[in-house]
Order: sequence, then structure tokens, then C-alpha cells
Amino acid sequence: MDISVVIPLYNEEESLPELHRWIRRVMNEHGFSYEVIFVDDGSTDGSWKVIRQLRQESDKVKAIKFRRNYGKSPALHCAFEKAQGDVIITMDADLQDSPDEIPELYRMIREEGYDLVSGWKKKRYDDKLTKNLPSKLFNATARRVSGISLHDFNCGLKAYKSSLAKDIEIYNDMHRYIPVLAKNAGYRKITEKVVQHQARKYGTSKFGANRFVNGYLDLMTLWFLNRFGRKPMHFFGLWGSLMFLIGFLAVILVGAMKLYDMHHGNPYRLVTDSPYFYISLTMMILGTLLFLAGFLGELISRNAPERNHYRIEKEI
Repeated sequence: MDISVVIPLYNEEESLPELHRWIRRVMNEHGFSYEVIFVDDGSTDGSWKVIRQLRQESDKVKAIKFRRNYGKSPALHCAFEKAQGDVIITMDADLQDSPDEIPELYRMIREEGYDLVSGWKKKRYDDKLTKNLPSKLFNATARRVSGISLHDFNCGLKAYKSSLAKDIEIYNDMHRYIPVLAKNAGYRKITEKVVQHQARKYGTSKFGANRFVNGYLDLMTLWFLNRFGRKPMHFFGLWGSLMFLIGFLAVILVGAMKLYDMHHGNPYRLVTDSPYFYISLTMMILGTLLFLAGFLGELISRNAPERNHYRIEKEI
């Protein structure tokens, strides 16, 4: 099979028939063998009923229905496991992503050898104040932290080599960082393509402003796990040892200052009367706790079932 089109959705009953007709027209014009996998993420409208009707019209339609709303990442994860196409295309169900982009995305994966092609909605129809500006800041931060030169990490229109989609684990809200997950898994041929962005035709956006805050937190988590996930002692042990050493030297300095004053007959006060003594003691305690956190993290990492799970690209 050439292409699997994966469409996660939540309350999009109005747009589904038109989207399916559009996809079918594009696929038939280019002679692709394909499947369309709808993932109903706990919709409360008639989306599932519409999907069942589409299935009666075409055996190319496949679907997964969640009992409740889990989010976009679980929807993509489950669909990727079921997808059979050599190239997997993801798009949103709200008609803001154009199926006319599919042939070129497919060509870039198959002929140019890219592992992942991410859409870049250079011209957007969203509200500039509430979405465009936060999105630009978010993408700039993601580029800086990840080292991947993409302008639109969160674009729903993407094309994947099948092996990549099945090799990464998408969880929580990590769909925003699929290019980062791919890079961490060893897939380096990642690029972007300017795609058409269309104004929403039906309904309203299902994503609120909190996605930007959550996005930054998820980005920090990804960075830390990629850098120190298998070796937590390298982070906690280093900073713990450094804090303990500074605190220990500071305690010695406070004691030495008292001894100096006593030896020269200068007025002095008890070590415990000095605030620096308690600051030093606190640093030593925090350093010890950080070191122990790294030690415990190392024990957990060494005994984790995935500790020796490595991705093998080819075997003979």
C-alpha cells in the first residue's frame, strides 16, 4: 500500500464527508493505493455515525473510536500501529489542511529519501494575537532547544516514512514534538514544505491557549530525557557534588574566620550565630539530596525494562 492517511478528530461531523471526498479524488487522480484511518477521540456529536456511513461508501475507510477524549497523541499512536502504507500522512479533520499536498509529500519521502516532512503554514488565517504570535515564540524556542530547523513544529500535516512512525512512541501531548522524537530515535533526514492553510469552514478550534504553556513544559521534558534519560547521575550527581563541595568549603571558611579572630584577640561570635553557616549547611544538604536523586535515578534506569532497547535499522 502506498499511503495511509491518518486523521485524528474530535467533534468534526460537518467536515468529514467533504474531507473524505477530497482525499478520494486526489488519490484516484494519482493512482495511489491507500487507506484512510479516522480516529474518533471521544466525540460527543455525530462524528462516529458519519464515519460509519463513509465506511459503507468505501472499503478504504478504517476507523478507531476512543471511549473518551484522550488527546491527539494517543490517537496518532494507535493509528500508527495499524497503518499499512509505505508513507503515512497525518492531517487535521477541520479542512484547514489540504489533501492536494499529499502527492508532493509522498514524493519527497519516496524519491528524495526524507524520513519526515513537516508542513509549514507560512500564511495562516488564525487570529494573529492569540495564535500566531505565541506560535512564533513557541517554534523559535523549539528550534533553539532541539536544533531542528523547522518553522512550524505543531502543523498537523506531516508525512512519515512508515518505519519512523512505528519506531517512535507518542504519548501525553508529545505530538507537538514528533520531529524531536524522530531525531532522538536516530532519524536525521527531516525537512519541511510550505503548505496551504485554509480558513476553518465548520465548528471552532478544540485547542486552547494552555497548549503553549504545556508545550514548553513538554519541550523541557524531552530535552532532559534525551540528554540525561539513560544517565541521570551525570546531571544530578554533578550539581549535587558541586553544591556539597561549595557548602563544605564555606563551612570551613566560617570556622577558619572564627579561629583567626580568636588567635589575634579580635571579637568573635559563635559559628552558629553566623547566617553563612546555615546557608552553607543548606547547600550541603541540597547537594546530598541531589546526589541521592541521581543515584536512585541511576538504579531505576539500570533496572528499567527498556534499558537495553536499541533501534536496529537493518539486519542480515
